[in-house]
Amino acid sequence: MAAGGARGAHVATVVELQPGERQVLLCRRHWIALYPRLLVDLLIAAIPVAVLLWATSRAEGVRPQQIAIAASVVWVIVIAVRAYFHWYRWRNDVWLITNQRLVDSIRPHWFHREVSSADLVDIQDVAMLRSGVLQTSLDFGDLNVQTASEQQRFVLAKIADPAAVLTILDRTRDEARRGSVSPA
Repeated sequence: MAAGGARGAHVATVVELQPGERQVLLCRRHWIALYPRLLVDLLIAAIPVAVLLWATSRAEGVRPQQIAIAASVVWVIVIAVRAYFHWYRWRNDVWLITNQRLVDSIRPHWFHREVSSADLVDIQDVAMLRSGVLQTSLDFGDLNVQTASEQQRFVLAKIADPAAVLTILDRTRDEARRGSVSPA
C-alpha cells in the first residue's frame, strides 16, 4: 500500500479504534527522513574511533591503547543509542487515516507521546507539496491538512507517495461526509 503500508499490529499502539471504525491507511515518513541520519550517526561513531585508535597505536605501552579501546566502546554505545532513538522516532511518528478520522501520533521516546485527531468531516482543505529534484525523483512530500477542529493544521511531513495519500484521504473524507449527511 502507498505511503509506508498498513500494519494492523502497529495500529493498537497508535490509538484505540472506535466502534465501527476501521483503518484505511497508516503513513510514516519516507525512508529518506531516516537513513541519512543513520549514516551521519555511523560517521560520527566511526571517524573519531578510527582516529583515536590510529593515534594510540603509535603510542608506547599497552595502557594508552586500552584506554582508547574503552573510550571507543563507550562512544560507539552512546552513538548507537542515539541512532536507536532516530529509528524509534521514525517508526513511531505516524499518521493514521480511518474511515472516521485522521490521527497524528508522535512518540519521540519512551516517555513522551502526543496524539491528535480530527474527524474527517471537519477537514476543510488538503494541499500536497512536493518540490525539488530529490522529492520528485524519490516520490515523497508533505500533505498540509486544514481542519475545523481544535488542532487546525496537520502536516503529514515527508511521506511517501503524497499524491496517493491525498487521493485516499479525499475519497475517505467524501465517504465520511456522505455517511454523516442525514436524509431530508
